[in-house]
Amino acid sequence: MGVPEQLADRMSMAEQHEYLRTKFSRRTMIRGGAVTLGAVTGGAFVTGATAQAAVPARTPKTAPAAEHVDGALVAPFGRHLAYGKDPRTEITVSWQVPVAVQKPFIRIGAHPWDLSRKIEAEVRTLYTPAGVGASGDHTQYYLHAELTHLKPGRTYYYGVGHAGFDPAAAHLLGTLGTFTTAPDHKAPFTFTAFGDEGVGYHGLANNSLLLGQNPAFHLHAGDIAYADPSGAGKPADTGFDSRIWDQFLAQTESVAKSVPWMPAYGNHDMEAWYSPNGYGGEDARWNLPDNGPDAKNLPGVYTFVYGNTAVISLDANDISFEIPANLGISGGTQTKWLETQLKKYRASKDVDFIVIFFHHCAYCTSTAHASEGGVRQEWVPLFEKYTVDLVINGHNHQYERTDVLKEGAVTKKLPIGGTAYPETEGVVYVTAGAAGRSLYAFTAPLSYEGHENEVDSVASYINTKDGKVNETVTWSRVRYLDYSFLRVDVTPAAKGRTATLTVRGIAETGAQVDHFTVARKAK
Repeated sequence: MGVPEQLADRMSMAEQHEYLRTKFSRRTMIRGGAVTLGAVTGGAFVTGATAQAAVPARTPKTAPAAEHVDGALVAPFGRHLAYGKDPRTEITVSWQVPVAVQKPFIRIGAHPWDLSRKIEAEVRTLYTPAGVGASGDHTQYYLHAELTHLKPGRTYYYGVGHAGFDPAAAHLLGTLGTFTTAPDHKAPFTFTAFGDEGVGYHGLANNSLLLGQNPAFHLHAGDIAYADPSGAGKPADTGFDSRIWDQFLAQTESVAKSVPWMPAYGNHDMEAWYSPNGYGGEDARWNLPDNGPDAKNLPGVYTFVYGNTAVISLDANDISFEIPANLGISGGTQTKWLETQLKKYRASKDVDFIVIFFHHCAYCTSTAHASEGGVRQEWVPLFEKYTVDLVINGHNHQYERTDVLKEGAVTKKLPIGGTAYPETEGVVYVTAGAAGRSLYAFTAPLSYEGHENEVDSVASYINTKDGKVNETVTWSRVRYLDYSFLRVDVTPAAKGRTATLTVRGIAETGAQVDHFTVARKAK
């Protein structure tokens, strides 16, 4: 992206951002070259009341001049949903337009023929000048509408538009989408998860299968679009192309327009041009719950509760020894916040299961990245202390699942079809990083449902502050090397009975490559 490799090797993400801004200031500030985050208004859907507009955000003077065209000629694309802090009553609808439009809005109602409620949308403009990667002068327009005061367990219809393009018009009813809020009680539901998708056939194929699972929501464990193909937090990669995001959001729209798409941020999601922490671009594209420890520096850290299950998204770039561009960015606040959330959820009578997802793997034997020592050092002790039920990672482009672990040792072998009891046994870790990018490799033979090949140990390594350290592990239970994703079926239970998470690895072909159960006595 413009920083010489020999400099990038020694620079933090903030230093790289400053370098790029200094380098491109003369050539871009005259024509406009800064990220513009927010310009119009936001609103809330309040049943039976008029939505109130938010205070307009400041538009930097360096933003490029917007050129408006006839809105009737511009169609929105890339719709994607995300929960607010409370999935029962809050959801954000986000989308993109290829050029600047006037008066963007969302219509919402309980029926497709009743979309009378009209709410203004917020515009976040993202500008990438020529020379920052391969995208040339490129301006992207992301729109967001935060909806609140929704009713739990209700399906809503919505349409997004702007002046000249009204989704309530008869000829545009085909552009409508739907979403369903979380119920206000414990009920069975399904969610899906994967990491490392990118743009291409395999990501598209996995998305097609996701719809068939009818998930309540989808977790993306980082490395989302791969606009930055280097993934090292180093802007020296001339392959950076902001337009990849346009392709990605169009690719995922078939699912994300109706299923909340909840991402964690990986190493390929740090883009140095936009902000000192590398997440300025992500701030423009996503509108995630802002209940994490530091929304400014760690926008991908948040939590929500759906039914009887608490979900926590973490940012492993903060503790990664392997890729240290953002190492220590939170100053330890993320880990402190994590423990606070775990303690709270374990004490809650409404929460049975805790599911955590993030990018870098706690336990994996891939030849590409293997295991992250920072995760084992900072977070694994907390996972064990508070008996986390399931940990989902990406980063390594394959499927791997561990036995039940505690203090780095196997406390119980967990064969395909087996059941884990985290309250007494330990934690199960799944690497689900085969969503679409090119696959990696294992040193041990593959072993998956219908093709089991048990081995006593596997040679691997762990990334530490002092570099790679070889290790021989006995916890690698399932290894599958093709495109796949996770399906998790959550079944609550009456107080004192057993609630379950049934976890399945699903191949791009639709075949099941792994399944196991996590069981816990319901509160």
